[in-house]
Amino acid sequence: MLLDLPILKNGSFYFIKDGDTDFIMEDKTKRGLAIQETSIDEKLNVKADKGMIHDMDGIGHWVPIRWYFSKNFYDLSQVMVHAEAMEKKYTELRELTCPDDDD
Repeated sequence: MLLDLPILKNGSFYFIKDGDTDFIMEDKTKRGLAIQETSIDEKLNVKADKGMIHDMDGIGHWVPIRWYFSKNFYDLSQVMVHAEAMEKKYTELRELTCPDDDD
């Protein structure tokens, strides 16, 4: 089960877990979102579990919850590039939307 897999890397917004055949990168911001399909992620070109979120207009959008990087094609350092990019994106978004109050 995915919950029991060893965690290799842990960021503020991601986990990278050690599966038998894959490195599994999980987006912590999508915890609790139900998996509705597993398909190829268009951006990273790897298998991904996806869920549906809805915007303020009620329009649904598929979002990846976790990605599966085959150990036959990726090593941990390559997965870390994607994890760090996600970390940077969410950190910048948090700083933009929730600036610290200096008062």
